[in-house]
Amino acid sequence: MNRRHVLTIAAATLAAPRLSLAQDNWPNRPVTLLVPFAAGGSNDVVARFIAPALEQKFGQPFVIDNRPGGGGSLGMGMVARGRPDGQTLLISSASNHVFHPLVSGDLGYDPREALVGVAMLTDVPTVLAANPRAGVSTVQELIAKVRATRDGFSFGSSGVGTSNHLAGELFRMRTRLDLTHVPYRGGGPALTDLVAGTIPIAFMNLPTVAPAAEDGRVKILGVCTGQRVSVRPELPTVTEQGVPDFAVRSWTGIFAPRGTSPAIVARVGAAVNEALAAPALTARLTAIGAEPILMTPAETDAFVRQEFDRWAPVVRAANISANG
Repeated sequence: MNRRHVLTIAAATLAAPRLSLAQDNWPNRPVTLLVPFAAGGSNDVVARFIAPALEQKFGQPFVIDNRPGGGGSLGMGMVARGRPDGQTLLISSASNHVFHPLVSGDLGYDPREALVGVAMLTDVPTVLAANPRAGVSTVQELIAKVRATRDGFSFGSSGVGTSNHLAGELFRMRTRLDLTHVPYRGGGPALTDLVAGTIPIAFMNLPTVAPAAEDGRVKILGVCTGQRVSVRPELPTVTEQGVPDFAVRSWTGIFAPRGTSPAIVARVGAAVNEALAAPALTARLTAIGAEPILMTPAETDAFVRQEFDRWAPVVRAANISANG
């Protein structure tokens, strides 16, 4: 984020429309940050990092409400159909906002139309992780073991249609391995079973798995990005380990129901960007493997539309099913 972009965001905030008389005391009660996944996943972690900064800025509690289910579509639908009063905001991600709608088809609403962007939060690397008892330390060792296993091999993810699921399906397609998808109701439950050895491998967001990797409970085999990530440069990519054309980007952001006052959206967006630019929060996010992203509400909306345009043909080509 360069100085010119920061100044542009500040100018957009100053130009935001004034609150109406009915909204000029917003917020005058606690605000809900709805996380459409279980506690412990990367969305939940990032939400709990940003909430204190918003509480300090606006003088009201910002309460985390975890509503897992349907690959994140259950909670997202609650916000999309909710009252546009600024009292409930969605902590959304590439998984539930883009990938799940593309995989599942009609949700009864289009996230691009039912929700308005408030701000981006983080860019989160997806990683391929293994239980140490799986006996593999590299992607090539994993490929060899799966091919030698007659009973098949399973991989876990944070849910059907999530970025983790898409990463696993692309990995299966690129390697032509016999892999069975095991979906969970979020990254936290998937990590629990990965640590326990219930599943041998999983595609997960780096912030979710990083603590377990640091104490040796799981092994990160590679990152699912086009190049090594600055937050963990020692981790090799899956592509450099012999899997061509393999990259899945994940992200988190804040969204509100369409119709929410543009002034409320602008105020929250500006507060989020201010918090993300603070060195203390940047350091906390970087420590768990997440990179802050600063965008205005308009830039956030445009980014989401670009993501739909980018991934729709990939989902069709991979023939990813909402049932698997």
